[in-house]
Amino acid sequence: MPRRCNLPAEHLDRRLTLAAAIFDVDGVLVASPHERAWRETLPSFADPSRFTTAMYQEYVAGRPGLSGARAALEQLGVPDAIRQAVVYAQRKQQRLEQLIAAGSFAAFPDAIRFVEAVESLGMRMAVASSSKNADQMMELIRVGSGRSLLEVFSANVCGRDLRQGKPSPEIFLLAAAELGMAPARCFVIEDAPVGIRAARAGGTTALGVARQHDVAMLQAEGADLVVRSLDEIAIGELANGRLCRREV
Repeated sequence: MPRRCNLPAEHLDRRLTLAAAIFDVDGVLVASPHERAWRETLPSFADPSRFTTAMYQEYVAGRPGLSGARAALEQLGVPDAIRQAVVYAQRKQQRLEQLIAAGSFAAFPDAIRFVEAVESLGMRMAVASSSKNADQMMELIRVGSGRSLLEVFSANVCGRDLRQGKPSPEIFLLAAAELGMAPARCFVIEDAPVGIRAARAGGTTALGVARQHDVAMLQAEGADLVVRSLDEIAIGELANGRLCRREV
């Protein structure tokens, strides 16, 4: 497979190189129980069998809780979705907290390897998730050094009360600012189409991780590079600020 180095044209024109990474959490670093919690609290509102992974990825994943609840109910044709979304979001949050307390989540091994590799390059890293439960999960995950996963990052903007959620780029622009980096020198790792859209809107390079076999969906949102596993990234090229697929 040929090596692909995908940098937006403006990066090449300014001779800028990537120097910082901004990670989403759910679906990128952690196989979290968010989708399960949404589905398990849906029966009071709609048939849960209609809540598919594809629907979750396209309309719910990456959005703040209330926004995701409303989007799900609207897609399912639930009457008075705006009002019903408040209750749905509350019930989902309660179920999510139960699942996290029961340990129903795990880190993706390829993500841990990638985080450690990026750290070894001396790149600054941030985590940026709309989820208010992201910190709790990352605190419980250990990396090779014995630190919690949360301790690895130089900046953490998870669960912040922002004016706008994704697809607004606000969360990624905040992360870049707290890293002390221009957005154009950052790449964002996202698994949700709405997150890719937000990354592109913020002027960052967007790396899509297609964990749900949704390569086409992430590409359609303008991802600069889409991989199925973070093991596919060429770390040697990243050391030179270039986001590439490694040769196999």
